[in-house]
Amino acid sequence: MHLSSSLSGCNNYKASSAISEARRALSEGRAPKAEARHCSPAGGGNGSSTEQVLLSSSPITVVVTPEDDSWHISGSCAGNGQFVDWDQMPEVEQQADPPEDTLSRPLKELKKLAREGCWATSRTLRAAAYQQLCQRVACRLVTPDALVYGDVAMRLFGKHSSSSHPLPDFLGGCPLPTYCLNMDGVVALKKILICIGNLFPDITYSPALPSLVALLLHYSEDEAQCFENISRLIASNAPHTSYIDQSFLAHQASCMTFGDLANKHCQAAHKLIASVSENVFEVYSEWLSWLFRDLPFSYAIRVFDVFLLEGQKVLYRIALALLKQYRLSVSSAEQEGTDTKAELQAFVQNIAQHITVDKLLERAFGIRLFSRKEIWLLQMANRKALMERGITMVQGRQSFHLAVDMQSFSSSIVSAQEMRIIWSWIPERFSLFPPLLLFTTSEDGYSLQRFYSCCEGYEPTVLLLKTTEGEVCGAFLSSDWSERKKNGLTSGFFGTGECFVFTVRPEMERYEWVFIKKPELAKAMPRSRQRSPSPIPTPLLSSSPHSRSASPNLLTVPAPQRKGRLSPFLAIRHFLLPSKTASMFMSGSRDGIVIGGGGGQALSLDANLLWGRTEPCETFDNPPLCQENFKVQLLEVWGFQNT
Repeated sequence: MHLSSSLSGCNNYKASSAISEARRALSEGRAPKAEARHCSPAGGGNGSSTEQVLLSSSPITVVVTPEDDSWHISGSCAGNGQFVDWDQMPEVEQQADPPEDTLSRPLKELKKLAREGCWATSRTLRAAAYQQLCQRVACRLVTPDALVYGDVAMRLFGKHSSSSHPLPDFLGGCPLPTYCLNMDGVVALKKILICIGNLFPDITYSPALPSLVALLLHYSEDEAQCFENISRLIASNAPHTSYIDQSFLAHQASCMTFGDLANKHCQAAHKLIASVSENVFEVYSEWLSWLFRDLPFSYAIRVFDVFLLEGQKVLYRIALALLKQYRLSVSSAEQEGTDTKAELQAFVQNIAQHITVDKLLERAFGIRLFSRKEIWLLQMANRKALMERGITMVQGRQSFHLAVDMQSFSSSIVSAQEMRIIWSWIPERFSLFPPLLLFTTSEDGYSLQRFYSCCEGYEPTVLLLKTTEGEVCGAFLSSDWSERKKNGLTSGFFGTGECFVFTVRPEMERYEWVFIKKPELAKAMPRSRQRSPSPIPTPLLSSSPHSRSASPNLLTVPAPQRKGRLSPFLAIRHFLLPSKTASMFMSGSRDGIVIGGGGGQALSLDANLLWGRTEPCETFDNPPLCQENFKVQLLEVWGFQNT
């Protein structure tokens, strides 16, 4: 399709009712204008009021203005840019026409062009790209369009000289980002938001929506076109795809999902934040604000370019890249006693001092996330956990704290500070709940059967052990130990890719499922080519330390389990793995327990829970977690108090 054809028909976005209203206004010598206090555009003022307003119930007043005022719906196409304060724009965008075939290229090529900043070379191209991409979004059959906007806007604002319509409650008291909009643009932004609130009553909380509307308005022919395009993003029904969170539940779930991804892909930054912040979730709850409130316009609009093509997954990538860059820019000593949430906000606002937008996007797309479906599954799992805590779709913003009260925490193995970092490694939906001690050798004895009876019925669990040499290590185990019974007398592996092993002393380090760090290893391949696990026919050993030195293995590695209930995220049924040894997460029998497998066992304990062994293994790609052959001094298992 030619660019000219994608730009044609802009007059079709003028509702007949709006034209009638405009004619009546002209005949009566009036033109409606919404006049209100407004937030100053990012980077400075434009000669008008710069008082910032919190969006709660502040009304918009519609007053009589001169005929030449530019915001009102007219019958002519004024061209995109009419809502922009050009003095506030970071640079003058080119107006030259781009090659006519640019937007007709395949989707894969369009993604590459958008990532490389092709849209930024021409304002005309960016406007045409936004229009075409929004119109391509699969959305609900009944979705309000430009004609509907004309009717609703006339009903709400066109009949009287003033209106008491408040800004929508779904803004949740957040400030109104206006970027480089002029006064007419700010008025148009508020009008569009009020119409969205009128036509989408199911939206109960969406703090990012004003920023998206403001960015889109920069490149829209008029309010009606902007409204139609943002409505398509709101009403998107593409599978496993989301553009805009529309409830407090969805927003919190996306924040938890970002926390999970940061936990996995930004381990250095996550560890730093966990060590200095009382509540890691409170820091991550601002991740969307980094992108669509704190970033300068020249960065935010490039984020918007790729967002329209690739959906919410790309936002996770860019926020993770910002977090990685933040960690490179600060030291642990600098962070002691600071407000990490405020520090991150200031860092993002001054991002140009640290990295260019092109380099930021390059690093963002170098992060190897799992598929859109896997991220969607994680989002759904987080939503379910929030609903179990009483969070609903319709409630507004509330104080919501996920931090565990470490004042009352007591362990014979780890300190409260160490447990706080371990707890920060746990998936967000589980760290909603405080830790509950299920089993400890100091009270329950060194009995494997007692271990099973105390831990069964709890999912997930955290295993901690301290050796007689003073080393401390452990594992996060995603599945109930009762899963071991589903193979009858044959021991087998179970669990999911959320399992991980870790060390606490002498160093704190975590080792996750190998495909977290190397997802390319899990590319789809014919099942007939998948290899079986390497057999390790080592017999069970006695509890004597001398017999341990005679063999490199403590327990025979059982065959991987194929059946049984698995957690909804990172279950091996979602992957075609090149080797079954890469999915040996946890196993238990009357002879002992094994965590990790393939080439060795990350952690194994005998039937007396007294002697153990640790080795490198393929599942977690870990080194030995402590001295290879060790004696257990203390062992604890912690569950999650879901009450």
